Amino acid sequence: MLKKVAALGIAKKVYDEARKPHNQKKIQDTVAKIQAKRGKRTGH
Repeated sequence: MLKKVAALGIAKKVYDEARKPHNQKKIQDTVAKIQAKRGKRTGH
């Protein structure tokens, strides 16, 4: 049960950080890079 509480606390922290505008931009850039790499690798 303690592990679940800790996991929820960490998840809330990640969620709160992800909602910040400057972090959203970083996340979008990272996702775009990953998608670009996948696209090149698979030939799309």
